[in-house]
Parts: sequence; structure tokens; C-alpha cells
Amino acid sequence: MRKNLWISFGIIVILVVLAILVDLPKGPNIKIGKYFKEIKVHEGLDLRGGTHLVYELDLSKIDEKDQDNAVQSVINVLDRRVNGLGVSEPVIQSAKIGNKKTVIVELPGITNIDEAIQEIGKTAQLTFWEQTTSLDSQNLSSQMMGWQPTSLNGSHLKKATAQINQQSGEPEIGLQFNSDGTKLFAEITARNLNKPVAIVLDNEILTAPNVKSVIDTGEAVISGQFTLQEAKKLAIELNAGALPVPISIIEQRNIGPTLGLESVKSSLVAGLIGLLLIAIFMIIYYRLPGFIAVLALFIYTLFALALFKLIPVTLTLAGIAGFILSIGMAVDANILIFERMKEERRLGKTISASIDEGFKRAWSSIRDSNISSLITCTILYYTTSGIIKGFALTLAIGILVSMFTAIYVSKTFLRLILNENNYIKINK
Repeated sequence: MRKNLWISFGIIVILVVLAILVDLPKGPNIKIGKYFKEIKVHEGLDLRGGTHLVYELDLSKIDEKDQDNAVQSVINVLDRRVNGLGVSEPVIQSAKIGNKKTVIVELPGITNIDEAIQEIGKTAQLTFWEQTTSLDSQNLSSQMMGWQPTSLNGSHLKKATAQINQQSGEPEIGLQFNSDGTKLFAEITARNLNKPVAIVLDNEILTAPNVKSVIDTGEAVISGQFTLQEAKKLAIELNAGALPVPISIIEQRNIGPTLGLESVKSSLVAGLIGLLLIAIFMIIYYRLPGFIAVLALFIYTLFALALFKLIPVTLTLAGIAGFILSIGMAVDANILIFERMKEERRLGKTISASIDEGFKRAWSSIRDSNISSLITCTILYYTTSGIIKGFALTLAIGILVSMFTAIYVSKTFLRLILNENNYIKINK
């Protein structure tokens, strides 16, 4: 038994050393206000600064009952485009300004507003039009008179690929539609045999080939005066998703991290004061077991910060709040264990038996309360976005680590240090 305890102790020491190596800040500057800046990998908008954009949606051509779906579709498309930029934990949400429906986009770390607008704000509306009257084909690219849109659009696109036409050697874009798009395209080509069907991007006709046969394979080609680079860029934009409605930017600004860094200082100071008060309480009330709990809490902090860096976790003020909250939950687990140990000691059991029973009986309460918290974190993570998602993630990591340190680390230290001869009594 003693040998197994020393093996467990060795595992803990190895994990602590590895965590310290991960957590160790790079460079000489480790002031409290910049501590997270030294150890973190990603930061949110409130810590790092970035770009704040507000887009107004043109819903004039959308039925009122479908407007909410259109807004959500815009959010989904913008989210895919932002992810393509590699932005960590963006905030993309709808808002109503007066009678206008808008979408707010916050991009941590992106300080070039023009670049952000260029990359995510393009409408890239892919639509397919059919003729209502004959029109000189030479004028197709300059006007839309005599054409009407069909129900086939970019939302039905499954994949766009830049390719080279095997006959002409010219770059082109191959389109592949989903099942609904395949059906719609087959219907469009069927009713437009020997007539042109225009492929339109942002109200500009790119090409208008004549339909020679019904196309039921769900494939089409965009050809035109493209370079290969232009074809690749357009394919990327189409794959990112076409917006279901036009959008226009009505607000743009850079947000600096100054306020966030000041808030980080305040949060860290508050967290350290709380930790100190908890440590004093645990040591005074539980004596030696309390000291062991404080040591386990320190190890918990090392492990949690190491995981934040390795995953990596985007740190926002809400994320830091989740981490501090999980510290309290880690202490709570130790208190449950120690109180059960006190009850076992009152029954006259030995220290070794009290430790085993204390952990065994407290485990069900610790498990159930933490699992319910993890379920809440999971719901928050998958149903929200931005800073709330960061809060849920840091809290979930903290809960998992606290369960490990409370059950494995604390128990190992207690069994190694406490025995019948050197035991300082747990407060009864």
C-alpha cells in the first residue's frame, strides 16, 4: 500500500513539473497586469482589442415570417467566413437598432478594419436567372432588364472548385449543388431548353450559357474572363457561403485592450485575495488537512492554466471569471471530504479508515454536483457564442481538474502525511 502511495506521489510530481514548464512565462516581465498576456495563447476582444462591425440587413424582399430565418442565415455565413480568417472566439450576434435589424461582429486581434470588411463583408450573392424577353447577349453584363431570378441561389451550393477547362484551357469554377439545388437546377434547365440561364454574382452576370439539355446531375460551370487566382478566390467566397440578403456596414471601429487589461488586473487581484482568504480559513479550521487542501489547490491552479495554454483557451474576462469560480468548486470538494472525515473520526475510526471512508462517502456528492455543472457548461458551450462560450469552457476545464486534484492529489497527500503518530487532529 505504501509503495502505491509513493508511485502516486511520483506521478503527481511529474505532472506538476510538466505543468510548471508549460505555465512558465516567457521573458522577464511577469507583472500581474501582463501575466495572462505572457502565458495565454488566445485573447478575447476585451483583452486583446480588435474590430467592432455592425451590419444592417436589407430584408425588404423577404416575407416577414421568414426574416428571422434570414437573419440567422446571415449569422451562420458570417461565422463561417470569420472562422476562415482564423479569429479566436468572435462574437457574431443579431441586434435591433430602431426598426433596423442588424448583425454585430466583433473580431479579437483584427485591427485592420478595411481588411476585415473586405474579407467578411462581401455579399457574394450567387443567383440563377432566366429570361423573360429576348435581350442582346452583348448587354447581359451591364443590365438585368428582361431577366427574373429563380429560386436557385448560393444557399443550395454544396461545393465550388476552381478548375481548368479541358477544351479551352481557360480557368472556370465548377459548382456542385445539394439535393434541393440539384432538383431546382433540373427544373430550371428543363423549362429553359435552348434558352440562356444567367449565373449572377452580386447582381452582375458572370456568364449566360444556352441550355442544350436537362441537367439533373446537380453540376454547373461558371466561365468568364477569370485568371486562375481570381477563380480560386471566387470559389473560396462561394464556399464560405452566399448571404441570403444584402448587408451594408453602418458602424465600424477599433477597440483597444486598455480597459480589458485594467479589468484583468482587478480580476486577478480579487482572485488572489479570495485565494488567500480561502487558504487562511482552510488552515485555521482544518489545520494540517487544510494545509494539504491549499497545496492541492495550488497544484489545481498549475494544471488548469497549463490546459488553458495547451488546448488553447481564449481568455476573456468572462473566461477568467469561469476559472475563478471553478477554484471555489475545487475548495468545496475538499470541504465535503474533510467533513465526512470528521464524522468518521467521531465514530472512533482510525485515521486511515476515516480518510478512506471520507473520500468514499463524499465522492457521490462531488460527482453528482460536478456532473450537473458540466451538463450546464455543455449546454452553454453549444447553444451560445463569444464570451459565454469561453466562460463555459474554462469552467468545465476547471471542474474536471478540480475533481482530479480533490480525489487523487488530496487523498495521496493525506495518506502519506497523516498517520496515528504525527496526526494533528481534524477539528471536531
